[in-house]
Amino acid sequence: MWVNILLAVIILFILSWIKVVKQYERKVVFTLGKYSGILTPWLRIIVPIIQSTTNVDIREKAVDVPSQEAMTKDNISCNINAVIYYRVKEEQVDRSVINVRYLDHAMTQFAQTTMRNIVWKFELDELLAKREEASAEIKKIVDEKSDSRGIDVLSVELKDINIPDDLKRTIWKQAEAEREKRSKIITSEWELAASENLKKAAEMLAKSPGALHLRTLQSINDISSDQSNTTIWMIPVEIMNAIQWLNKKLDEK
Repeated sequence: MWVNILLAVIILFILSWIKVVKQYERKVVFTLGKYSGILTPWLRIIVPIIQSTTNVDIREKAVDVPSQEAMTKDNISCNINAVIYYRVKEEQVDRSVINVRYLDHAMTQFAQTTMRNIVWKFELDELLAKREEASAEIKKIVDEKSDSRGIDVLSVELKDINIPDDLKRTIWKQAEAEREKRSKIITSEWELAASENLKKAAEMLAKSPGALHLRTLQSINDISSDQSNTTIWMIPVEIMNAIQWLNKKLDEK
């Protein structure tokens, strides 16, 4: 009986050495405190006391970079926050354990510092219009510096760029003035085109008196269809010509 109990205890003890490594994780093994390898997914044996392991998640992570105050190239203070997407390189899992402590915290702090340095290179208008370019520069620097940690930076995205309320009102006024400017330019272009067409129409009517009569009759017809109290006085064109001729003779005298 005692033998059976002893065998059961030994079997349970041996089974406790067996660990399951999941598909999305790797285990960094230390034997007597020294790095000895990486365990990949499957059933793995870990000797208690002699060996210890650290789990490393190799899935993609999204970590918020806290909002912080930064100064643009044109000396405008703004609050910026971002999100960084990264993952641990499968073939360099040991670096993320041996070379850095508190990986997520280290990545956010480094991204914060890099973000401040990059924002300083842009004026506010450029930063608002070229977010993708600024994000790409931040990603490039963070990716290069984090290579020793076995990190692959997938992307860095600037989420919000908050500026003071006084500056927002100034930007709104600038945008309103710009829209008003475009509106006046469009209106003036339309008036110029309309005046050119009217000039051409007047020249054509002057060359053809009959067309002028028809245009006059059409105008009278349009006015007569109006239901308002409108009085129309008809004056023959010949009388107008006679008045013009008379004025011309008086001017010659």
